[in-house]
Amino acid sequence: MRGLWRLMRPRQWIKNGFVLAPLFFAGAFLDAVSVRSALIATLLFCIASSATYILNDIRDIERDRRHPTKSRTRPLAAGMVSVPAALVLGAALYAMLVAGWFLMPQAVNVIAAYLLLNLAYTFVLKHQPVVDIFTIAIGFVLRVYAGATAIDVPVSSWMFITTLCLALYLAAVKRRQELSGSGSEGRAVLERYSVALVERYAEISATGALLFYSMFVMSTRPELVITLPLVLFGLFRYWWVVDVLDAGESPTDALLADWQLLATVVIWIGACAWALWPQAA
Repeated sequence: MRGLWRLMRPRQWIKNGFVLAPLFFAGAFLDAVSVRSALIATLLFCIASSATYILNDIRDIERDRRHPTKSRTRPLAAGMVSVPAALVLGAALYAMLVAGWFLMPQAVNVIAAYLLLNLAYTFVLKHQPVVDIFTIAIGFVLRVYAGATAIDVPVSSWMFITTLCLALYLAAVKRRQELSGSGSEGRAVLERYSVALVERYAEISATGALLFYSMFVMSTRPELVITLPLVLFGLFRYWWVVDVLDAGESPTDALLADWQLLATVVIWIGACAWALWPQAA
Protein backbone atom coordinates (compact mmCIF):
# COMPACT_ATOMS: atom_id res chain seq x y z
CA MET A 1 0.00 0.00 0.00
CA ARG A 2 2.84 2.37 0.84
CA GLY A 3 4.39 1.68 -2.55
CA LEU A 4 1.14 2.55 -4.36
CA TRP A 5 0.91 5.80 -2.39
CA ARG A 6 4.48 6.70 -3.33
CA LEU A 7 3.72 5.80 -6.94
CA MET A 8 1.17 8.63 -6.98
CA ARG A 9 3.89 11.10 -5.84
CA PRO A 10 1.74 13.09 -3.38
CA ARG A 11 4.66 15.44 -2.63
CA GLN A 12 4.35 16.70 -6.19
CA TRP A 13 0.74 17.75 -5.65
CA ILE A 14 2.03 21.06 -4.34
CA LYS A 15 2.47 22.04 -8.01
CA ASN A 16 -1.29 21.93 -8.37
CA GLY A 17 -1.49 24.98 -6.14
CA PHE A 18 -1.34 26.87 -9.44
CA VAL A 19 -4.98 25.85 -9.93
CA LEU A 20 -5.87 28.16 -7.04
CA ALA A 21 -4.17 31.22 -8.56
CA PRO A 22 -7.29 32.57 -10.37
CA LEU A 23 -9.33 32.19 -7.17
CA PHE A 24 -6.73 34.21 -5.35
CA PHE A 25 -6.06 36.97 -7.85
CA ALA A 26 -9.74 37.38 -8.73
CA GLY A 27 -10.34 38.20 -5.08
CA ALA A 28 -12.88 35.37 -4.79
CA PHE A 29 -11.25 33.56 -1.88
CA LEU A 30 -13.99 34.67 0.54
CA ASP A 31 -16.75 33.27 -1.65
CA ALA A 32 -17.68 29.80 -0.38
CA VAL A 33 -18.96 28.52 -3.73
CA SER A 34 -15.83 29.66 -5.57
CA VAL A 35 -13.56 28.16 -2.93
CA ARG A 36 -15.39 24.84 -3.13
CA SER A 37 -15.16 24.76 -6.93
CA ALA A 38 -11.46 25.68 -6.91
CA LEU A 39 -10.64 23.00 -4.36
CA ILE A 40 -12.50 20.35 -6.36
CA ALA A 41 -10.60 21.38 -9.50
CA THR A 42 -7.33 21.16 -7.56
CA LEU A 43 -8.22 17.68 -6.31
CA LEU A 44 -9.05 16.57 -9.85
CA PHE A 45 -5.73 17.92 -11.08
CA CYS A 46 -3.95 15.99 -8.31
CA ILE A 47 -5.63 12.82 -9.56
CA ALA A 48 -4.69 13.65 -13.16
CA SER A 49 -1.05 14.40 -12.33
CA SER A 50 -0.74 11.14 -10.38
CA ALA A 51 -2.19 9.24 -13.35
CA THR A 52 0.43 10.78 -15.65
CA TYR A 53 3.24 9.94 -13.19
CA ILE A 54 2.13 6.30 -13.18
CA LEU A 55 2.05 6.13 -16.97
CA ASN A 56 5.45 7.79 -17.20
CA ASP A 57 6.98 5.43 -14.62
CA ILE A 58 5.66 2.39 -16.47
CA ARG A 59 7.10 3.73 -19.71
CA ASP A 60 10.51 4.51 -18.16
CA ILE A 61 10.84 1.56 -15.81
CA GLU A 62 13.94 0.08 -17.47
CA ARG A 63 15.76 3.42 -17.70
CA ASP A 64 14.83 4.22 -14.09
CA ARG A 65 16.32 0.91 -12.96
CA ARG A 66 19.69 2.05 -14.34
CA HIS A 67 19.45 5.48 -12.69
CA PRO A 68 21.47 5.88 -9.45
CA THR A 69 18.63 7.62 -7.60
CA LYS A 70 15.42 6.65 -9.35
CA SER A 71 16.27 2.96 -9.03
CA ARG A 72 15.76 3.40 -5.27
CA THR A 73 13.07 6.06 -5.09
CA ARG A 74 10.66 5.09 -7.89
CA PRO A 75 8.40 2.24 -6.63
CA LEU A 76 8.22 0.46 -9.98
CA ALA A 77 11.96 0.61 -10.64
CA ALA A 78 12.70 -0.43 -7.04
CA GLY A 79 10.35 -3.42 -7.26
CA MET A 80 8.01 -2.09 -4.56
CA VAL A 81 5.01 -2.16 -6.92
CA SER A 82 4.29 -4.50 -9.83
CA VAL A 83 3.34 -3.21 -13.26
CA PRO A 84 -0.15 -4.85 -13.14
CA ALA A 85 -0.86 -3.15 -9.79
CA ALA A 86 0.26 0.18 -11.25
CA LEU A 87 -2.05 -0.30 -14.23
CA VAL A 88 -5.01 -1.01 -11.95
CA LEU A 89 -4.28 2.10 -9.89
CA GLY A 90 -3.91 4.20 -13.04
CA ALA A 91 -7.22 2.92 -14.41
CA ALA A 92 -8.93 3.79 -11.11
CA LEU A 93 -7.58 7.33 -11.26
CA TYR A 94 -8.79 7.81 -14.83
CA ALA A 95 -12.21 6.50 -13.77
CA MET A 96 -12.31 9.15 -11.04
CA LEU A 97 -11.65 11.84 -13.63
CA VAL A 98 -14.48 10.54 -15.81
CA ALA A 99 -16.77 10.77 -12.79
CA GLY A 100 -15.43 14.26 -12.12
CA TRP A 101 -16.52 15.37 -15.58
CA PHE A 102 -20.15 15.07 -14.55
CA LEU A 103 -19.44 17.32 -11.57
CA MET A 104 -17.24 19.93 -13.27
CA PRO A 105 -17.17 19.40 -17.06
CA GLN A 106 -15.38 22.61 -18.09
CA ALA A 107 -12.46 22.11 -15.72
CA VAL A 108 -12.17 18.43 -16.61
CA ASN A 109 -12.05 19.35 -20.30
CA VAL A 110 -8.92 21.37 -19.52
CA ILE A 111 -7.57 18.46 -17.47
CA ALA A 112 -8.22 16.20 -20.47
CA ALA A 113 -6.02 18.50 -22.55
CA TYR A 114 -3.36 18.18 -19.83
CA LEU A 115 -3.61 14.37 -19.97
CA LEU A 116 -3.28 14.33 -23.76
CA LEU A 117 -0.30 16.69 -23.58
CA ASN A 118 1.41 14.43 -21.06
CA LEU A 119 0.60 11.35 -23.11
CA ALA A 120 2.40 12.98 -26.03
CA TYR A 121 5.21 13.98 -23.65
CA THR A 122 5.66 10.45 -22.30
CA PHE A 123 5.96 8.83 -25.72
CA VAL A 124 7.32 11.55 -28.03
CA LEU A 125 7.84 15.08 -26.75
CA LYS A 126 10.16 14.24 -23.85
CA HIS A 127 12.77 13.23 -26.41
CA GLN A 128 12.66 16.57 -28.25
CA PRO A 129 15.02 19.26 -26.90
CA VAL A 130 13.39 22.59 -26.01
CA VAL A 131 9.96 21.11 -26.81
CA ASP A 132 10.24 18.99 -23.66
CA ILE A 133 10.79 22.05 -21.46
CA PHE A 134 7.91 23.94 -23.05
CA THR A 135 5.62 20.93 -22.63
CA ILE A 136 6.28 20.90 -18.89
CA ALA A 137 5.64 24.65 -18.71
CA ILE A 138 2.37 24.45 -20.65
CA GLY A 139 1.17 21.96 -18.06
CA PHE A 140 1.38 24.73 -15.44
CA VAL A 141 -0.49 27.15 -17.70
CA LEU A 142 -3.25 24.56 -18.05
CA ARG A 143 -3.44 24.34 -14.25
CA VAL A 144 -4.13 28.07 -14.08
CA TYR A 145 -6.69 27.83 -16.88
CA ALA A 146 -8.47 24.93 -15.15
CA GLY A 147 -8.71 27.01 -11.99
CA ALA A 148 -10.21 29.90 -13.94
CA THR A 149 -12.82 27.73 -15.66
CA ALA A 150 -13.73 26.12 -12.33
CA ILE A 151 -14.83 29.46 -10.86
CA ASP A 152 -15.85 31.01 -14.19
CA VAL A 153 -13.53 34.01 -14.20
CA PRO A 154 -11.33 35.40 -17.00
CA VAL A 155 -7.59 35.12 -16.59
CA SER A 156 -5.29 38.03 -17.34
CA SER A 157 -2.91 37.48 -20.24
CA TRP A 158 -0.19 38.70 -17.90
CA MET A 159 -0.93 35.81 -15.54
CA PHE A 160 -0.65 33.29 -18.35
CA ILE A 161 2.70 34.57 -19.61
CA THR A 162 4.05 34.96 -16.08
CA THR A 163 3.10 31.37 -15.28
CA LEU A 164 4.70 30.18 -18.51
CA CYS A 165 7.98 31.97 -17.78
CA LEU A 166 8.10 30.80 -14.17
CA ALA A 167 7.45 27.21 -15.24
CA LEU A 168 10.12 27.46 -17.96
CA TYR A 169 12.54 28.67 -15.29
CA LEU A 170 11.79 25.72 -13.02
CA ALA A 171 11.97 23.24 -15.91
CA ALA A 172 15.28 24.63 -17.16
CA VAL A 173 16.77 24.48 -13.67
CA LYS A 174 15.52 20.90 -13.36
CA ARG A 175 17.32 19.95 -16.59
CA ARG A 176 20.45 21.74 -15.38
CA GLN A 177 20.49 19.72 -12.16
CA GLU A 178 19.83 16.46 -13.97
CA LEU A 179 22.77 17.15 -16.26
CA SER A 180 25.03 18.10 -13.36
CA GLY A 181 23.99 15.14 -11.25
CA SER A 182 23.83 12.16 -13.58
CA GLY A 183 24.57 13.39 -17.09
CA SER A 184 22.35 11.79 -19.70
CA GLU A 185 21.70 8.63 -17.67
CA GLY A 186 18.30 9.81 -16.48
CA ARG A 187 16.92 11.11 -19.79
CA ALA A 188 18.03 10.54 -23.36
CA VAL A 189 17.19 14.13 -24.31
CA LEU A 190 19.89 15.42 -21.92
CA GLU A 191 22.51 14.31 -24.44
CA ARG A 192 21.34 17.24 -26.58
CA TYR A 193 21.66 19.87 -23.86
CA SER A 194 24.59 21.47 -22.07
CA VAL A 195 24.70 22.97 -18.59
CA ALA A 196 25.61 26.39 -20.02
CA LEU A 197 22.66 26.29 -22.44
CA VAL A 198 19.99 25.42 -19.87
CA GLU A 199 21.45 28.00 -17.48
CA ARG A 200 20.85 30.65 -20.15
CA TYR A 201 17.32 29.33 -20.61
CA ALA A 202 16.78 29.64 -16.85
CA GLU A 203 18.13 33.19 -16.74
CA ILE A 204 15.94 34.34 -19.63
CA SER A 205 12.86 32.69 -18.12
CA ALA A 206 13.45 34.11 -14.63
CA THR A 207 13.87 37.59 -16.10
CA GLY A 208 10.68 37.16 -18.09
CA ALA A 209 8.74 35.92 -15.06
CA LEU A 210 9.80 38.93 -13.01
CA LEU A 211 9.12 41.37 -15.85
CA PHE A 212 5.68 40.04 -16.73
CA TYR A 213 4.62 39.69 -13.09
CA SER A 214 5.60 43.31 -12.57
CA MET A 215 3.58 44.34 -15.62
CA PHE A 216 0.62 42.30 -14.36
CA VAL A 217 0.82 44.07 -11.02
CA MET A 218 1.18 47.55 -12.51
CA SER A 219 -1.57 47.13 -15.08
CA THR A 220 -4.10 44.92 -13.31
CA ARG A 221 -3.40 44.67 -9.57
CA PRO A 222 -1.35 47.72 -8.46
CA GLU A 223 -2.14 46.92 -4.82
CA LEU A 224 0.20 43.92 -5.15
CA VAL A 225 3.28 46.13 -5.66
CA ILE A 226 4.35 45.21 -2.11
CA THR A 227 4.88 41.62 -3.30
CA LEU A 228 7.50 42.47 -5.94
CA PRO A 229 10.49 42.38 -3.55
CA LEU A 230 9.30 38.98 -2.30
CA VAL A 231 9.15 37.60 -5.84
CA LEU A 232 12.63 38.92 -6.59
CA PHE A 233 14.02 37.46 -3.37
CA GLY A 234 12.31 34.14 -4.09
CA LEU A 235 13.97 33.88 -7.50
CA PHE A 236 17.36 34.74 -6.01
CA ARG A 237 16.93 32.32 -3.12
CA TYR A 238 15.81 29.47 -5.36
CA TRP A 239 18.89 29.86 -7.54
CA TRP A 240 21.05 29.89 -4.40
CA VAL A 241 19.41 26.65 -3.22
CA VAL A 242 20.10 25.12 -6.62
CA ASP A 243 23.70 26.27 -6.92
CA VAL A 244 24.93 25.96 -3.34
CA LEU A 245 22.76 23.18 -1.92
CA ASP A 246 22.64 21.26 -5.22
CA ALA A 247 18.83 21.05 -5.17
CA GLY A 248 16.39 21.84 -7.97
CA GLU A 249 16.13 18.49 -9.73
CA SER A 250 12.79 18.40 -7.92
CA PRO A 251 11.38 21.93 -7.44
CA THR A 252 9.02 20.60 -4.78
CA ASP A 253 11.87 19.10 -2.74
CA ALA A 254 13.90 22.29 -3.13
CA LEU A 255 11.00 24.35 -1.80
CA LEU A 256 10.32 22.10 1.17
CA ALA A 257 14.00 21.69 2.05
CA ASP A 258 14.80 25.40 2.49
CA TRP A 259 12.94 27.23 5.25
CA GLN A 260 13.76 30.69 3.88
CA LEU A 261 12.35 29.84 0.47
CA LEU A 262 9.26 28.28 2.02
CA ALA A 263 8.83 31.28 4.33
CA THR A 264 9.07 33.61 1.32
CA VAL A 265 6.22 31.77 -0.41
CA VAL A 266 4.09 31.85 2.74
CA ILE A 267 4.74 35.56 3.29
CA TRP A 268 3.99 36.26 -0.39
CA ILE A 269 0.65 34.47 -0.07
CA GLY A 270 -0.12 36.42 3.09
CA ALA A 271 0.84 39.72 1.48
CA CYS A 272 -1.34 38.98 -1.54
CA ALA A 273 -4.29 38.08 0.69
CA TRP A 274 -3.85 41.26 2.70
CA ALA A 275 -3.61 43.42 -0.43
CA LEU A 276 -6.60 41.80 -2.15
CA TRP A 277 -8.83 41.49 0.91
CA PRO A 278 -10.80 44.73 0.32
CA GLN A 279 -11.75 43.53 -3.19
CA ALA A 280 -12.88 40.18 -1.79
CA ALA A 281 -14.94 41.76 0.95
